[in-house]
Amino acid sequence: MNPYVPDNLPLRKEIINWAEHVTLIGNARAALARFNGVLQAMPNPQVLLSPLATQEAVLSSKIEGTITSMEEVLEFEASPTSNISMEKRDDLREVINYRQAIRAAVDDMNKRPLCLNLIRDLHCVLMSGSVRGQDKMPGEIRINQNYIAPPGAPIEQATFIPPSPENVSPSLHNWEEYLYMEEKDPLVQLALLKAQFELIHPFCDGNGRMGRMLIPLILYDKKLLSSPVFYLSAYLERNHEIYYERLKAISRDGDWNGWIAFFLQAVVEQSEENSRKAKAILDLYNEMKQHIRNVTHSQFGIDALDAIFDSPIFKSSYFIARSNIPRGTALRILRLLVKNSILFAVQEQSGRTPSLFCLPSLLGIAEDL
Repeated sequence: MNPYVPDNLPLRKEIINWAEHVTLIGNARAALARFNGVLQAMPNPQVLLSPLATQEAVLSSKIEGTITSMEEVLEFEASPTSNISMEKRDDLREVINYRQAIRAAVDDMNKRPLCLNLIRDLHCVLMSGSVRGQDKMPGEIRINQNYIAPPGAPIEQATFIPPSPENVSPSLHNWEEYLYMEEKDPLVQLALLKAQFELIHPFCDGNGRMGRMLIPLILYDKKLLSSPVFYLSAYLERNHEIYYERLKAISRDGDWNGWIAFFLQAVVEQSEENSRKAKAILDLYNEMKQHIRNVTHSQFGIDALDAIFDSPIFKSSYFIARSNIPRGTALRILRLLVKNSILFAVQEQSGRTPSLFCLPSLLGIAEDL
């Protein structure tokens, strides 16, 4: 098997069968617009949908073989001194890095457009600390030949060999030029950009996660979403065999149309799922806003609620710092919320170990329980 030689973007006119995709393009654009309507109705979508960002990080890492749960991530983040194995700690850190990279991207895109330099910076965040690939040139474009194969297998047993090192930079610059172009349809353009990035495989590790992270960022950059909070990994994880086969068919057979159809259908179904979850979260937020006011009779009710939604498993010190509520008042609010079964204590205070609190109704929506 020889290294893959990427097609230049935009693709030649005869490659994409636009007529074949007309119906799916319309369905995907309509479903995405409905989801964006929900986002625009939210007072602060990045806070309210923070649990979905965590779940996205969990599922994107799961595609790569890292198995954790949302509760494990949030509990570890709230209390990182927990007695867990080093391997498990590294898995959790990998998921947390993914979510931190998403948040860093949102901050950066308020200052500069999406570009290769920003992507390299995000890769540094993704690969920081004790995680897989930390020693594989974080943020640096690879200068060696990599390949995809079973663990420990030689390149002769590879299922895919990305472009040779001398072709990586030219292919990436072509990718970036295409990012700034106008295509007949921006969702088809996104499909091509996402696939091409993963096929170029520009980093030594973390390429799949970076490719999935780019989806909401490009949607936001192309002004198809008012906030970069669209997550596709749930669909891709459920259909991971087809996902990889569609990508493989591009390099093996030049079948871009099969990938485009798969990607557009993913946007349709995930937009509907995201809309349903976002509406449920907004409804819960509005319901709890009044409930917390009735229970606490406090002017800090909204501050308390935003802190809880930002991280639905937390310790009291986080709650005080995040909500900016005076300590005595914050502790009184927590006691009242537990007493009225709004919050639950998943870990009671013991010596210097603080209590851990949980909002299970929000976790249930995020995890689709």
